[in-house]
Amino acid sequence: MLAPVRRTFRAIAVTVVPEASALDEPGWAALEGLVEKALEPRPDAMKRQLAAFVRAIEHLPRVRWGRGFTDLPPDRRARVLSALEHAPLLLLRRGFWGLRTLVFLGYYARPEAAAAIGYRADARGWEARRT
Repeated sequence: MLAPVRRTFRAIAVTVVPEASALDEPGWAALEGLVEKALEPRPDAMKRQLAAFVRAIEHLPRVRWGRGFTDLPPDRRARVLSALEHAPLLLLRRGFWGLRTLVFLGYYARPEAAAAIGYRADARGWEARRT
């Protein structure tokens, strides 16, 4: 699903999680693999909608700045995403929040990111802290 919109998705990811700019190609592959896996059980129509939304994000800035999302500097990218996050249309807000959630999932579910922030999930839950 991400292959046709990879460049824009990565630009969105770096805008949402600036630390993602330090990812190498294997890191990006892991992030995108986690997102693809999360989308796997979803209906094809939803996957197409998500890809269309990412494409729309690429082209929306052309109206205001005459350039696509991937060609904007980081501050303008953040403004575009902030506008979507606070858009009056519920559909745009939901689309952005869903996309942002996928970026967070892909970035922070990687073992390297979990270790970097000190996250040590345990099947025992809070009981693990007591021992």
